[in-house]
Amino acid sequence: MSMENDNNVNENSVEDIVSRYRPEVSKLVPYLNWLKEKCGSEVAQSYSNSDLKSMPFPVYDSNLLAFVKTAQTTNLLDRNYVYVYTRNHLNSAKDELAFIQKAEIRDMDDLAGILSKYILSGMTKGSVWAQGVYNGVLYNVVKKMDDLCKFWGQELS
Repeated sequence: MSMENDNNVNENSVEDIVSRYRPEVSKLVPYLNWLKEKCGSEVAQSYSNSDLKSMPFPVYDSNLLAFVKTAQTTNLLDRNYVYVYTRNHLNSAKDELAFIQKAEIRDMDDLAGILSKYILSGMTKGSVWAQGVYNGVLYNVVKKMDDLCKFWGQELS
């Protein structure tokens, strides 16, 4: 994570975690309704032109592309997300969803790792973005991060 503590609070305290994550997560919150609405449905179509004998390629929903672009502008993405998966024994979407459901404020780095997997690996394998929407992992991880920031931010106020 490249987010830095501003030295006004103890590093990795609840206050520190909320102050680092809240502004970044809030950039993704506007997409929650769309992500929830699209859970279980396809957000990418395959396009090919048989006249040109071209390879088929995915055409994505514009909201999905906007979400991905916004996520890429946050400090939430971590190229070392693989360690999150190894450390927490996450091997499937079912494992990811179970982890997200029980996650607490101290798991924010790991939640960001799950988001990172979908956004970063989707840049080389396009179907990953659509899978994350379809299986509900993207919605659930952003929703959980937002809920944790709101709950713990309120506790600190």
